[in-house]
Amino acid sequence: MTSGTHLALTLTLSGGTAADARAVVHTLEPVFGTATDMPGDGSATVHTAAFDNDLPTGGTAPANPEPLSAPVTVTLQGSPEAVRRADATLTSVYTVREQGMASGDQEQERQLLLVP
Repeated sequence: MTSGTHLALTLTLSGGTAADARAVVHTLEPVFGTATDMPGDGSATVHTAAFDNDLPTGGTAPANPEPLSAPVTVTLQGSPEAVRRADATLTSVYTVREQGMASGDQEQERQLLLVP
């Protein structure tokens, strides 16, 4: 078994439903491990999720991701490597429109629109 790398990633999700937000998080779990924070079932309009685990190497997105009921805006925030892997994973399973990016010394932020 190959050892993983520790990378933290935070997601902010808006649009769609709580089920859509959870579907996006579940899509990232094979790559990032189990989310330490997960969107709930409430009627919130903005959901958050976080991954703060040892990153398994070689994990890939599910072949049959849960479908989205509406467009979902996802803001990815974390190390450049974590944001890059999350972006690549989401792009491999959803139709993605890049909406913006900001980079700092240690952290990067990228905003994506996932279209059903």
